[in-house]
Amino acid sequence: MPDVTYYVALPFLQDDAGSPVAGAAEECQSSSGAIRRAEVLSRVPGSIGAVAFSRTGDPMMGEFSDAQVIQKFGDVPGDLSGL
Repeated sequence: MPDVTYYVALPFLQDDAGSPVAGAAEECQSSSGAIRRAEVLSRVPGSIGAVAFSRTGDPMMGEFSDAQVIQKFGDVPGDLSGL
């Protein structure tokens, strides 16, 4: 199966200690769609920010490259290596 690119919008919230935690990721149809959705998610009450990113890989093998950040909104963690 050829590689597939997934575009994702991921909001960030704060836990009880005030640390940022990832919310529910939303898959989008395109990079521009992920950017628009991340911007909206960054403004939802309780959200501290959001990020739009992409990942490319082979879903059948479960192998994906590292996430590529497209755009950040608001207060998102500096280290997004866990995406």
